[in-house]
Amino acid sequence: MNINNENKIFGFGIIGTGAIASIHAKAIQAIPNAKLVGAYNKTYSKAVSFAGEFQCGAFENLDDLLNLPELDVVCICTASGAHEEPALKAIAAGKHCLIEKPLEVTLEKCDRIIEAAREGQVKLGVIFPSRFYPESKKLKSAIDAGRFGELAIGSAYVKRSRTPEYYTSAAWRGTWELDGGGALMNQAIHAVDMLQWCMGPVESVQALAGNFRHKEIEVEDTVVAILKFRNGALGTLECSTALYPGFLKKLEITGTDASVVMEDSTLSVWEFRQPDEEEPGRNPAAENAPNGGVADPMAIGFFGHQKQIEDFIEAVALDKKPLIDGEEGRKSVEIIRAIYESAQTRKVVELPRS
Repeated sequence: MNINNENKIFGFGIIGTGAIASIHAKAIQAIPNAKLVGAYNKTYSKAVSFAGEFQCGAFENLDDLLNLPELDVVCICTASGAHEEPALKAIAAGKHCLIEKPLEVTLEKCDRIIEAAREGQVKLGVIFPSRFYPESKKLKSAIDAGRFGELAIGSAYVKRSRTPEYYTSAAWRGTWELDGGGALMNQAIHAVDMLQWCMGPVESVQALAGNFRHKEIEVEDTVVAILKFRNGALGTLECSTALYPGFLKKLEITGTDASVVMEDSTLSVWEFRQPDEEEPGRNPAAENAPNGGVADPMAIGFFGHQKQIEDFIEAVALDKKPLIDGEEGRKSVEIIRAIYESAQTRKVVELPRS
């Protein structure tokens, strides 16, 4: 199905008008059969400013936005630990929900959202744009085809630089309640999702955490973790917002027959015991991302968001699961909560089998 040929225009609303909301708005505007119809923020003046920039309605009352008959999908872009309330309201209003990562900051909140969407018979999706890069799809296809042989080690590195002003720019940043954690929950969650998507379910984790630069925040700015996957493979995760100058995020997937390294949205290593003729192509996302958010969280493009929103529209139109539904979005939160538990207890933490 080519969603661009559909006659229906899908109406989108955005709840929360911070920096990431602008990425959603740009992505929506780039899709021919999508239209941004309104935005809501608890601070009405911010909604007005956002609406002026992106040519949509501004709403002082959330119910007024949710009652719009032309509204089909709500993008929730509030603070991470404030996703549940607007999600439940949107679901109760019969609107499909696409929630910026993470789904929520606790598994209990995640489960309430998932159950509400199931009962309300609306689509629920969680934003993880890295899965939608052409290179990511190529990597996953090679894994699924068995070209790696036996998967051995999966590693992810998210070594970023964030200034103290980043954490003081909003009261929720750097708090357990509304940020849900530090470098791991906020910056590295994309890498956690990619690791479990490529390597399979996580069996156990062992981790250490520290705070090296941002000592004024409640949460960590650095985490190192060892992962064991249920298929027997091992993994490592290193993430930080304390480092200078910061580096592109890196994913390494290795096996007995292949090794692939992805730096941000570019495949820098593509080595197989049985090579194929097709060479990895250039990713359009790379052209839209000046430095992948290494030191500036907004130095990213909207390519991945656009592709994920297109996938979500198709799921709504065809009444099927989006690539990343609520259950998929929950997986990264479960792994991260286990890593935090391990860092606090200094013990190996086993993840439950679903």
